[in-house]
Amino acid sequence: MRPHTPRPARVAALAAVALLAPLAITACSSGTAQSGSGGAQTTQMYTWVSTENDRAQWQAFVDAAKEKDPNFTLTFDGPSFNDYWTKVKTRMVASDAPCILTTQAARAQELSGILEPLDEYMKEAGIQAGDYNAAMMQGMTVDGHVLALPYDAEPDVLFYNKASFKAAGLDEPTTAYTTDQFLSDAKALTGDGKYGLAVKASLMANAAGDFAIAFGGDVSRDGQVTITEQKFVDGMQFAFDLVAKEGVAAAPNAADADGPSQGAFQNGTAAMIVDGPWMYGTFEKSLGEDLGVAVLPTPTGQPRAVIQGSGFGISKSCPDKKAAFNVLKQLVTPEVIGAVAEKQGTVPSVESALDKWAANKPEGNVAAVKALLENGTPLVTTNTWNQINTSFEQYSPEGYRGTRTAADILGDLAKTAG
Repeated sequence: MRPHTPRPARVAALAAVALLAPLAITACSSGTAQSGSGGAQTTQMYTWVSTENDRAQWQAFVDAAKEKDPNFTLTFDGPSFNDYWTKVKTRMVASDAPCILTTQAARAQELSGILEPLDEYMKEAGIQAGDYNAAMMQGMTVDGHVLALPYDAEPDVLFYNKASFKAAGLDEPTTAYTTDQFLSDAKALTGDGKYGLAVKASLMANAAGDFAIAFGGDVSRDGQVTITEQKFVDGMQFAFDLVAKEGVAAAPNAADADGPSQGAFQNGTAAMIVDGPWMYGTFEKSLGEDLGVAVLPTPTGQPRAVIQGSGFGISKSCPDKKAAFNVLKQLVTPEVIGAVAEKQGTVPSVESALDKWAANKPEGNVAAVKALLENGTPLVTTNTWNQINTSFEQYSPEGYRGTRTAADILGDLAKTAG
C-alpha cells in the first residue's frame, strides 16, 4: 500500500486506537530470528498503522509467513501514515528500535541514512533484484545499493463508475484513453450536483501529480528535482484547469486529506477519481460491480503512469542485521506476496503472483492495471520529497481555484526544496 502502504483512506479515530498499544502477532520464536545480540528487536517492525486496513495487511503478511514456517515470529507497531515519515528517523536511532521498518520506493532516498544496504544479504540468500518489479527496484535502489525489498507494485489508475458512464450514454474507457476523450466524458458526467471527477489536495495518487506524469514528466532525475520541466507543468495545469476552467470537479481544501474526494466517488457524486489500486477493495465495497479501472488518460492515448509501492528494509542501528534479514526475506517470497495480494488486494511486486491479485476481478479492470505495469515509470524522488508533498497540499487548492498557475506553485516548491 501507498504508496502505500500505499495510501488508503486514513481515519483519525482509528489512528488514535493504533497508537494505544503495539500489535503483537506471536508464536514460538524462531531460533534463527532470535540469534545474536539483537534479541527481540530482530522480530520487531516499525511501520504505519493508520487504519484497520493497515493492521489487516501487516497481519496478512505474518499469517502467510507463518503458514510456511510455523515458527515465524513478527510484532509490529507504529503511528499513522503521515506521522510515520516525521517520526521514523528518530525511532530508528533509539536503543530499543525495531530492526525491520517499512518504506515506500518514493521515500527510499529520504530514508537512506537509516536503511541498511541489502545487497550482500540478498546475494547470500540467493535473492536477485530481477525477482521483483523493475520500477519498484529502481525506486528502492539508492547510490547503487538496494535499501528495501518491495511487496507491491501499484500503478496509479483512474477509477470510474460504470453505472454513471452507462447512464450518460458513454463508452467505458479502454487501455488507449486520450485526455481529449477524458475531458469530453468528464463534461458529460457533470451536472445536477454531480461531477465528472473528484480531486484531492495531495500530489501523487491524485489528478495533479498523475497527469503531470501522464504528460511525460518526472519528479526527479539524477538526484535533481524536475517538477518545473514543461511536461510536468503542462500536465499539472491540465489537472488544475479541470476545476478552474472546465468545472468538471470541485476544488479541494488543503485540510481535506483523501476522505472527501474518495467519499464523493463512493457515494456517486463524482464519476471518476485518480487513486492507487490499494483502494480497489474499499471502492468495491461501495460500488460493487459498477467499479471500473482505467488507465490514466494521456495526450496521445499511450498509457503512462507512475508505479508506487512499499517494501521492507533493515535499520542501520539493528544489532543483528543478518538475523533480521532472515525474518525479512520470509515476508517477500512469491508465496507470501501472492497470499497477501489475494487477501488484501495489493498488486504484487512479483509477476508470478499477479494472477492471485487478478482472481475474481473483471477482465477490463485487470487489463488496465497490466497495461500500466507494462508502461509504468518508477517514482524516484529526492531527500526533500516529504517537504515537497507537504507544501503542495498547502498550495494546490489555489491552483485548482485558478488563483495560481502550476508553473508558479511548482517553481516555489522547487526553490524551497533546493
